[in-house]
Amino acid sequence: MKSPYSTPITPSQTQIGWIGTGVMGAAMASRLLSAGYSLTIYARTPSKTLSLQSQGARLVHSPSEVAKASDVIFTMLGHPPDVRQIVLENPDSILSSITPGSVIIDHTSSLPVLAKQIYDAAREKDCWAVDAPVSGGDIGARDGKLAILAGGDEAVVKWLTPLLSLMGKPNYMGGAGCGQSCKIANQITVGGSLLGLSEGLVFAEAAGLDKAQWLEAVRGGAAGSMVMEIFGERMIGRDFRPGGFAEYMVKDLGMGLDVVEEDGEKVAVLPGAGLSKQLFSGMVANGDGKLGTQGLITVIERINGKRTPNPV
Repeated sequence: MKSPYSTPITPSQTQIGWIGTGVMGAAMASRLLSAGYSLTIYARTPSKTLSLQSQGARLVHSPSEVAKASDVIFTMLGHPPDVRQIVLENPDSILSSITPGSVIIDHTSSLPVLAKQIYDAAREKDCWAVDAPVSGGDIGARDGKLAILAGGDEAVVKWLTPLLSLMGKPNYMGGAGCGQSCKIANQITVGGSLLGLSEGLVFAEAAGLDKAQWLEAVRGGAAGSMVMEIFGERMIGRDFRPGGFAEYMVKDLGMGLDVVEEDGEKVAVLPGAGLSKQLFSGMVANGDGKLGTQGLITVIERINGKRTPNPV
């Protein structure tokens, strides 16, 4: 496992580019700035970059400008079409102006087949690409405790460890696309856990239990999970501010359910994921797609006839 890079990554000599400054992206980029790295950033909504600019980030006007100025370019976007346009297809895309030897790291939850396309296109430019979606939500992003699920060349991922470790724990999952496949499996698991937690809370309330007391009693047993630790108290407190949008969960679960369209030989039958996707789609239909995934409890409450004010 020989790295193609002999020069180690350091704040003094490694130029970083960052594209995507939503809830997760801004928190992750902030950690790199706090570690002393210089960042060149681009966002389709420049107002979302003000906090990063106050930390010293330099705002430019296109992805190609980021590519020209950077050795390592991170993306954290919303949907696979966004990734395709920003990285591959626009006249001002990253790959239109990337410097040979640079590395693209895509943290977006996206399609495995698209990750493979980006990897191949990067290699044609004598560059590298790593698909590295993350899990851990806004708290994990803020605290640098994300699970980072990396696919691509193992030696390149190892070389990137000084950067990735500032944001969480990098886990090498295999070749190009394997990071995205890992994230889809993660979301299938998280979706089921959120559904179980939502139903447990709704049942506990209907049975006359104190919900906070119930949560405290069961969190140390077999029902306990990271999902419960992150979202249990938020559900009880009606705190539906997003770490990840509910509409993104619909996208992520859909990628697992629709894999037959991309690779018919690797399809898995996932009835639980199908149900989870329908319930998260219910959130979107109710106008709550921009709420956090913990808002799933509102769908279960509505099914049970509980009329509550619109979540905030």
